[in-house]
Amino acid sequence: MISLPNEPRYAPETLLTAVRDEMEPKIGKIIVAGIVDGVITDLQTPVGDYTSLSLVELVSEEGRPIYRRSVVFLLIMAARELFPEAEVIVRYSANKGLFCDIAMEGGPYAAIVQQIEARMRDIVAENRPIRKKDLLRSDAARLFAGPHKRQNAKTALIEAMPQERISVYFCGDYYDDLLGPLVDATGSLGQFELTFSASGVLVRTPAASGRLPPEVKQPKLLSVLSESKRWADVLHCSYIPDLNRFIHEGQAGEIIRVSEALHEKSIAEIADRIARDIDRIRLVTIAGPSSSGKTSFAQRLRVQLRVNGIDPISISVDDYFRNRADTPLLPNGEYDYECLDAINVELLNTHLSALLAGQPVKMPRYNFITGIRQDEAIGPIAIRPEQPILIEGIHGLNEALTPSIPREQKFKIYVSSLTHLNIDAHNRIPTTNARLLRRLVRDYQFRGAGALHTLKKWPAVRDGEERFIFPFQEDADAVFNSALLYELAVLKKHAMPLLQQVSPSVPEYTKAQSLLEFLPHFDHITNEDEIPNNSILREFIGRSCFFRSDGSLKV
Repeated sequence: MISLPNEPRYAPETLLTAVRDEMEPKIGKIIVAGIVDGVITDLQTPVGDYTSLSLVELVSEEGRPIYRRSVVFLLIMAARELFPEAEVIVRYSANKGLFCDIAMEGGPYAAIVQQIEARMRDIVAENRPIRKKDLLRSDAARLFAGPHKRQNAKTALIEAMPQERISVYFCGDYYDDLLGPLVDATGSLGQFELTFSASGVLVRTPAASGRLPPEVKQPKLLSVLSESKRWADVLHCSYIPDLNRFIHEGQAGEIIRVSEALHEKSIAEIADRIARDIDRIRLVTIAGPSSSGKTSFAQRLRVQLRVNGIDPISISVDDYFRNRADTPLLPNGEYDYECLDAINVELLNTHLSALLAGQPVKMPRYNFITGIRQDEAIGPIAIRPEQPILIEGIHGLNEALTPSIPREQKFKIYVSSLTHLNIDAHNRIPTTNARLLRRLVRDYQFRGAGALHTLKKWPAVRDGEERFIFPFQEDADAVFNSALLYELAVLKKHAMPLLQQVSPSVPEYTKAQSLLEFLPHFDHITNEDEIPNNSILREFIGRSCFFRSDGSLKV
């Protein structure tokens, strides 16, 4: 993001395209949007009587989604020009790209994907303008309605919007609403690659480096993402309007019960796998990104293991943090609690080896207020030969955390919230947004932190995930998807008042506003009594059977 000085000022009628054309040669970077008074705005919008004005470069955190959204617009347009009956469905992020299905007679194959990519590059070379049109809500709904448009979910979303007028984008005779700014011409969209997959394409666009990321095979993650699609099909609830319809019809309770049953079945299956190989498995590790529900999952897994006659003990890796004074620092001088060196790995492994050898161990307790670890605070603890150890922490998949334990004695579980609900066929819900909303609600309820505090910390949390969690996820023996189909309809009423308190004067206002624009698409699920007390969602909204009222774990 490039902030522009308030003086000299641009006239209110000046379009951001003019500002882009002036500034882009000076800064030598591709500009994809602007931020006017904290709100991300496409380049076709006038600056108005602005207080603050910034430009969004392609490689920025805000710019990359805009560029990818625009490439998706280009993909759908090219596919329809070549194959009018084909329907592109945006699915999920994986393999360092965005997977899209292509529904068509006989299914897509590699040659078809090559034809679509060639047409996309032709359209880029033509540098067609992408324009925005302001329409009455009713006119926009009619634009996407009808049997040949195949966008009934989009029509339902538009019809439910409170505003009388909405903006849609068009290029030639192709119209779409991708719920966010697009670039103003196809000529800037040449940085992409398409790779054929079983049901469609993997679309790769520039990463933070400005270059296309290499494709990274993630078969285990893809398997879980495909399973999540099946879950949505089981519930006949693939898009937000489907969920809203169930809520309107008084069927929210059924969605909650089936969603929770799917979770319970998945956890039981993982416990059964461990039980079948318990003679080998001595250590069960659980890892996942922030707000994925690892702690609740660990407790529910412990219950299911006990059903199988297995009585694990739990160890918190957090109790092995180094004293705050010895914690590594980030470049900005803040403590780096996310890195492996923040943990006393040597002490942890000494204790694990002793426990597995049948020796009693006095274990530490870390005081997060003082930043001091109190050694020998718990115990002594000893385990029987048939008791596995269960540990939860962000580094659980990394062999460097537990090098003293042979790999064949470990069972590794990756937990993440991989949202299986789409906004509509062309608009997905980023899994990071769902986790951020969970964290916003939890941090306010149990840690006394407002939305601004959580939003400020989120980039560092995401950076830690990229460095220390995602590179190891394919080493997991099992992957558990903690997303719940109905959760955003519950989190909405908790999160919106918090986000509305974020001031326009801070940089985090931009992210708060993007979430505030997204959440109103959901209808409220107001009766939280339908949500069982062992639900992973209870970890964030409260009244969990695993946590005390202050958010601390009971066991």
